[in-house]
Amino acid sequence: MSEHGEIVASAPALPAVVDAPAARTGAATEPAVPVLSSDAEARIVAALEQRHSPSTVRNYRGDWDKFRAWCAQRGHVPMPAHPHTVADYLTEHAEQRTPTGNRVYATNTLTRWVASINYWHRACSRPAPGGTQIVKDTLAGLRRTYAAAGERPTKRVAPLLGDEISYIIATMRENAVTWQDRLRERRDSAVILLGFLGAFRRSELSGLQLRDITLHPQDGLHILVRRSKTDQVGDGMVKATPFAVGHRACPPCVYRRWLDVVLAHHHGGRAAIAQLLDGPDVFGRHVCHDPYPILEPTAAVTPVFRPLRVNGNLGDTALTGQGIHGVIRRAASDAGLSPTKIAKLGGHSLRAGFVTQAFRNGAQAHEVMRQTGHKNPATLEIYAREHNPLTGNAVAGFDL
Repeated sequence: MSEHGEIVASAPALPAVVDAPAARTGAATEPAVPVLSSDAEARIVAALEQRHSPSTVRNYRGDWDKFRAWCAQRGHVPMPAHPHTVADYLTEHAEQRTPTGNRVYATNTLTRWVASINYWHRACSRPAPGGTQIVKDTLAGLRRTYAAAGERPTKRVAPLLGDEISYIIATMRENAVTWQDRLRERRDSAVILLGFLGAFRRSELSGLQLRDITLHPQDGLHILVRRSKTDQVGDGMVKATPFAVGHRACPPCVYRRWLDVVLAHHHGGRAAIAQLLDGPDVFGRHVCHDPYPILEPTAAVTPVFRPLRVNGNLGDTALTGQGIHGVIRRAASDAGLSPTKIAKLGGHSLRAGFVTQAFRNGAQAHEVMRQTGHKNPATLEIYAREHNPLTGNAVAGFDL
């Protein structure tokens, strides 16, 4: 690595460490900064990046490249960066505006930049500049300035609640006329119902494989989340979606209907799916207690949810987070939800809906966290405050 902030272009590289301290004698001597080959740097970076989700990795890389380029233009040293340099970086970008006069960058983006800069400094055994008082106060001052002006407020998706989920699923089934419609209905019903009752993040739904979902005779579905946003090392978490009294919104039934499609595709492709779904889709009883098929090893590791085309071609890759976002919005639109509501929906609406509905049903925070995997109850308070303000609120007891 260069001693002057230059990064080897042939491979993903660690940020260069500059101004290495001179060698000292005695117990406090700091090891000299080694000059590593591009292969060695690539191996280290690959190991570092496995600690985080792919989206976090992209952000850390992109944010660091942006900061380094800015420093190069102004003659600043990016590593180790002086706190005043970081404060200058934040305030300069906070002042940038679009042609319509809106601020280009939200405070959440500025905060993420500091986290990225801190990360690479810690990775190179350097003090994180974001931990200094001037950087902390700069961010706090910018947040207050933005808030006072009403600029770039945090946008949160609207939750989908239980009645809305039931209505959306029922409408999809009523509108399924062709076998291609029935194919889409089975997939989208499974995405929406499991995503809601399992309080899944988009990335968790996208990452599910057939081997991760098993039928428990008493509990319903046991769904193994191998990795998540808050579990990058893969400790894993099992979520349960129980049997329901009615079959039409029974998670094991809805999943079984989709599993039959996936296995038909595995064995015979599009033609097998068309044969399975040829004719009216009669769904008049529970199918969850029918014997579940034994998965072949090659099928077990394939994605649960996949993209599909209008003609009925089912993909072999996992449905992306953006694809899940599209499923939710399209289903809500077809069900006739208001345009205002649809505009606020997103991939997180299922998870937000679970938390909101759970609180309305009288669940306690620790019970909600058992399903969501949240580590901090304070995070749940955001949902309660914005989408369920009356539950647990003393004002609900007033009768004037």
